[in-house]
Formats: sequence, structure tokens, C-alpha cells
Amino acid sequence: MLQPRSIQSSLTLRDKIFSIDYILVLSILVLGVTSMFAMYSTDGGEFKYHTNSHILRFFVFFGMFFVVSFIKTRFWHDTSYLIYFGIFILLLAVKYFGLTSSGSKRWLDLYFMNLQPSELMKIGLILFLAKYYHRISIEDINSFKHLILPITVLIGPVILVATQPDLGTSILIAAGGLVVAWLAGVRAKFFIYSGITMLALLPVAISLLKPYQKSRILTFLNPERDPLGAGYQIIQSKIAIGSGGLFGKGFLNGSQSYLDYLPEKHTDFIYTLFSEEFGFFGSLFILLLYAIIIYRIIKIGGLTRSNFGKLYCYGFATAFFIYVVVNMMMVLGLLPIVGSPLPIMSYGGSSMMAIMLGLGIVMSCKIYKDVPVN
Repeated sequence: MLQPRSIQSSLTLRDKIFSIDYILVLSILVLGVTSMFAMYSTDGGEFKYHTNSHILRFFVFFGMFFVVSFIKTRFWHDTSYLIYFGIFILLLAVKYFGLTSSGSKRWLDLYFMNLQPSELMKIGLILFLAKYYHRISIEDINSFKHLILPITVLIGPVILVATQPDLGTSILIAAGGLVVAWLAGVRAKFFIYSGITMLALLPVAISLLKPYQKSRILTFLNPERDPLGAGYQIIQSKIAIGSGGLFGKGFLNGSQSYLDYLPEKHTDFIYTLFSEEFGFFGSLFILLLYAIIIYRIIKIGGLTRSNFGKLYCYGFATAFFIYVVVNMMMVLGLLPIVGSPLPIMSYGGSSMMAIMLGLGIVMSCKIYKDVPVN
């Protein structure tokens, strides 16, 4: 037990600074600056509310990313359960005291910002399960008693978020938790049984959907059924992306977005705006940045000695990949519109806070990679 302390105490500030993954830092910074230009375009080439707020939030949370990075991985391991239950309490608070907007109750008014706890739960659940599976032997992981708690902590927030209603975020939260369970060694048969159960309950789930959710599914299947109503947004998104061509129309020259044909272009459809202005190669540039970030997270997971760090990094990398893919497939019309922001690029303080927190914990795993968490 003396070795972990000696390793930890031998890490000087210089050692920690040289342990930072600067490729990951640079990729995040470039993506953030790119998002600022995209947000500037959504405001019509002026520094208006969305642009100013997005720039401020990015640099504040980028600073938070560094602060979190230098906090010992052992701290995140030891407080994982507390963080999860703290966020769960915030989700309960949303149910009773949350702000309602566009028919959904998802936010808490903290005076200085409107917090969306469901975004933080994406990280909280991964932390909880990474700690839970950290000490369980591979032989015991699939025992019934070791499956009860993970199922419970997964279902709880998923139900709370789905009833806000925010079906898209609840699915993403569940996906992150299931990925960690799979990486920990839970057998495929349990996922197959879960899938069969979900299929059996599908008629019940469809009957519980809100009218606008049913409309989104029908619109996904046939956007032209209501081209000026429910299908308008996705049709305009496809037109904007297709009109960008190989090299795009140029910065601030996107007609679909600049002339306000495209709703919600500063949030979930920011990729559409960027694709129209910078074309196919601009889109590839964004994909490359995301690929580098995900690759670096996976590499850090391979370097860290602790099982907790490995599970967290691999789980977060997979969840991050899912967030990106779901958003891009959504704006391309390959998935129903589910309200999934594009990490770092989309406007939204809670989403950026959660992603930067998650990336900061990844960097903590890199800096303290040789320090066991117990």
C-alpha cells in the first residue's frame, strides 16, 4: 500500500504538465474555435447573444477541463457514487421545480445559468459503473446479485429523463451505461434478453409516446408527408448539406442557414450550417477532429493502470462516439430528430459542461496513469 503513495507523491508539477496529452488538448481547442466561427455565422456574422455566450462558455469550461485534469483519479473513483446520486437528486428536482420550455421540463434555474442535469447524468452513470465494476472479478460480473444494482442505477435516470419528456437523451444515457457494462464483461446473452424484452414492450412504449414524438417518427419515415410542418426542418437540413458541394459556399454565404430557412441551426443542426458553408471537405475536417479526440481517449484508456480508469475512458470514448454519430445521422435524416447536441460544436452550456468534465477526467487518468486508485 506504500507504493501508490510514493508514486503519487513523486509526481511534481513539471511531471504533471509533461504528462498532459497535448494532441487531445489541441484537438479540443481547434474544435472549440471552429464552433465559435460556426456560431458567429448563425448570428448572421455579428457578435450577438449566441456567439458571445458560446465563446464565454467554451473558455470557462476549457479552464474547468484543466482544473479537473489535475485532480487525482482516485478522487473521481472515491466520489463516483456521490456524484451519481447528486445528479440523480437534481433530476428529481427538475421533476418538481424545473423550468418548462416547448412542452418539456428539463432545466433548473441556477440564476447564473439554466442547468440540464440529464446532460451531467451521461457522465455520472459512466463514473458509477466504472467504479462498480472496478473491483468485481470477471467470474462474478455475470452473477445475478451483481446485475441488480447496475440495472437499477441505469433504469432510474432513464425513466426520469424520458418523462421530462426527453426520449433522445434518455436513450443516450442508457447507451453509455450499457457500453460500460459490456466492456466490463457482462455476457452478450443479457443484452440479447434485454433487446427481446424491449421489442416485446415496444407496443406499450409507442402508446406512451407524446404526439410530437410519434410525429417525429412518422416524419423520419417520410419527411415529405408534411414538408411545411413536421418535415420542414429535416428537408431544409438535407438541402443545406447537399448544396454545400465539395468546398462549400464560403463562410457566411450559406443561403439555407443565413436566410433563416433552417430552424435550430445554432443547436442540434450546427453541423448542417457548417457543411453548407465549408462543404464535404469541411465536414471531413470536423470528422477528423472527432476521430482524433476519440482515438486519444482510447489510447489514454490503454495507458492507465487502473481498471476504473480503463473502464471510464473506454466507456466515455464509446459514448462520445455515439453522441457524434447520432447527431450527424439525425441531421442527415438517417435517424428521427431526438434533440441530441453535437459535442462542443452545438450551443448549450449543460452539454458543453458535461463533455468538458468528461474529458477532464480522461486527462486525469492520463496524468495519474501509473497511480492505482486503491
